[in-house]
Amino acid sequence: MKASATLRDARRIVVKVGSSLVTNEGRGLDEGAIGEWCRQLAMLAADGREVIMVSSGAIAEGMKRLGWTTRPHELNELQAAAAVGQMGLAQMYETKLRQHGLASAQVLLTHADLADRERYLNARSTLLTLLRLRVLPVINENDTVVNDEIKFGDNDTLGALVANLVEADLLVILTDQKGLYSADPRKDPAARFIEEAAAGDPALEKMAGGAGSSIGKGGMITKVLAAKRAAGSGASTAIAWGREPDCLLRLARGEIVGTLLVAPTQKSQARKRWMSDHLQLRGAVTVDAGAAGKVRTEGKSLLPIGMVAVEGDFARGDVIAVRDPAGQEIARGLANYASGEARILCRKPSADIEKLLGYMAEPEMIHRTNLVVTR
Repeated sequence: MKASATLRDARRIVVKVGSSLVTNEGRGLDEGAIGEWCRQLAMLAADGREVIMVSSGAIAEGMKRLGWTTRPHELNELQAAAAVGQMGLAQMYETKLRQHGLASAQVLLTHADLADRERYLNARSTLLTLLRLRVLPVINENDTVVNDEIKFGDNDTLGALVANLVEADLLVILTDQKGLYSADPRKDPAARFIEEAAAGDPALEKMAGGAGSSIGKGGMITKVLAAKRAAGSGASTAIAWGREPDCLLRLARGEIVGTLLVAPTQKSQARKRWMSDHLQLRGAVTVDAGAAGKVRTEGKSLLPIGMVAVEGDFARGDVIAVRDPAGQEIARGLANYASGEARILCRKPSADIEKLLGYMAEPEMIHRTNLVVTR
């Protein structure tokens, strides 16, 4: 796929913007810049794109409000700054997006939320529901409650994790640099600009330098590593200067603005390969002949009414096998219900799920987008 098509065809986009841009190098929230990004986000949403914003800036804004000129080292002071700054950050995005007729929602995440499978799925469900409701999520790391995430985490990584979480097509990292160079252009006049490369190329990590801002936490290396992580789920990454005119709109039109790091595999291929290569399955469901045929030849989701037996002890979100009446594995996928719940749902219509379990996560046991046929 050509680079321009990668950008133009992206329907679900995660945009990450750094602290130095959001707070104008620590001088306070940059109302003009945030307003400009929100204008572009609203235009993308009007074009039918699904957009999520991952925004740094809470700690930096809190520092400004508290009159601190240097980033503190004490955890409790960092958390206090985040608590103060988060108020202004959320209000600014809500005001600017509403001016363009776009509703927004604040979502605070920690890396721990994305490491725990149940919380991961709950966060994913919330974000996808917001997108379906045409509400733009504004995500920040929940710096008021984390500990080592503040010292070692960065929002470039969080942006990549969110891209993985929602299976985005494109991650856009807006920074205070034009893009990626072969060396630090502030120190090496012979540095070569990288317009396009393959995400995950080891040579990129050698090119990337350290952190360049006293306000932000990351540097170009965190962006290169974020692109590598995002590529794992098939998302390409654009690294661009956040003040480039109409940057987001031009990217969506297929123009390479900044550096484009292209994912080596497409989104659907990456997901199916991951499930196919899963060596340790936590369990299996056996289905009747009718359900087996729909899964194998028609590409349908697996509904509870087609299940006849459940094996193993698995949790919601685990990869499980789907077996035909002869006991042969025909597919595998991500379970929407734990094994104990699945046993209750066997041979039951989806309309009865809430009555049987007290809630309904999804009408399917395995949705077709989370299922790969293996035989």
